[in-house]
Amino acid sequence: MLEIVSEKYREYEIDETPYVVVKADAGTYGMGIMTVRSADEVIALNRKQRNKMSVGKEGLEVSEVIVQEGVHTFETLHDAVAEPVIYMIDRYVVGGFYRVHTGRGKDENLNAPGMHFEPLAFETGCNLPDYGCNNPDAPPNRFYAYGVVGRLACLAAALELEHTSTDVGSK
Repeated sequence: MLEIVSEKYREYEIDETPYVVVKADAGTYGMGIMTVRSADEVIALNRKQRNKMSVGKEGLEVSEVIVQEGVHTFETLHDAVAEPVIYMIDRYVVGGFYRVHTGRGKDENLNAPGMHFEPLAFETGCNLPDYGCNNPDAPPNRFYAYGVVGRLACLAAALELEHTSTDVGSK
């Protein structure tokens, strides 16, 4: 996966270091998560790091992991890295918050001790961008963009479920 992501970074001329996030498949609560920038990092894990990765949510042993492309967090709030989290009901964006961490970088998991949440207040429904505003970073336009990404993620998750579900009745 790192090779694929690295190739896309070169293709799109992204000047950041690509990375993947390895996390427990059964949920994390911020535990059992590792950022990997090189396959050598996984091979070189010491005993303490392996033990940390072997326990997930509610103390359950980690038997399977998910490997996801890491996405750099460029949003900041009060000089701290902040990632938007969007809540949706059906296909509608209904709210959200920023997960903020003063001690983490743009390529690190923010769901860790020391994080805090800041409300992501939607002044309008954010169903459409503010065409009268020439600033794409203005709150209504930024919130609209978050909603577009949220709806695309919801669609992608639905397609993934459709492709991976098994039809019990056909067996």
